Amino acid sequence: MKNTALITGASNGIGLELAKIHASKSHDLVLIARNKSKLEEIKKELEEQYKVSVYLIIKDLSEINAAQEIYNETTEQNIQIDYLINNAGFGDYGMFTETDWNKELQMINLNMTTLTHFTKLYLQDMVLRGRGKIMNVASTAAFQSGPTFAVYSATKAYVLSFSEAINNEVKDKGITITALCPGATKTGFQDVAAMNDSKIFKSKNLPSAKEVAEFGYASMMKGKTVAIHGIMNSILAFSSRLIPRAIVVKVTRIVLDKA
Repeated sequence: MKNTALITGASNGIGLELAKIHASKSHDLVLIARNKSKLEEIKKELEEQYKVSVYLIIKDLSEINAAQEIYNETTEQNIQIDYLINNAGFGDYGMFTETDWNKELQMINLNMTTLTHFTKLYLQDMVLRGRGKIMNVASTAAFQSGPTFAVYSATKAYVLSFSEAINNEVKDKGITITALCPGATKTGFQDVAAMNDSKIFKSKNLPSAKEVAEFGYASMMKGKTVAIHGIMNSILAFSSRLIPRAIVVKVTRIVLDKA
């Protein structure tokens, strides 16, 4: 049986790699992003290589009611969403008093509001069918406050907490919710967030988007609730619960500061 996955932020990075993985298993896709030409290239490549159906929706997911509009479209097209992957998101780097409010508002809408609305809409259908999987892409930033990255870290803390809670609510209904928590990864994220000069992204040993996507997809299929990519990231995430928060915040500031 084919399982159709809806993937947001599918034009590059982890979202694109997740689309390739899902298509390689002969499953269909609904891909969402703002870049029409890029999505059309991906659609052609995946359909030709894997003989699957790829439905495209060009949308800015930071817009209010974006999730409802997309849900309405997939319903009208009789597309059943079996896997929902809320991957789209972005950050903004800098002191909170100096960052741009409009960009932060878009971030809040995308990282939290649209993700939550998508989850509510498609989860209700999954409950009726008694099956389905959802993966919400959070971050290792979810485990501690992030000076110079304050709003982004807060949005990802929300995603993690939300995903864990909803997973508990539906665990007996044939559905799993996975919060994928990658650390710094080789994607275009740091360009949008304007943090190429930060110490954390200066590392030459960052994992690729493909590595993170493979880990995340496997974790979703296993039904893991929280999937932290990388041994060191796992150690740091859980050690932050044992160390006084004031110290964790100070250390995080050092790591996020410019090199």
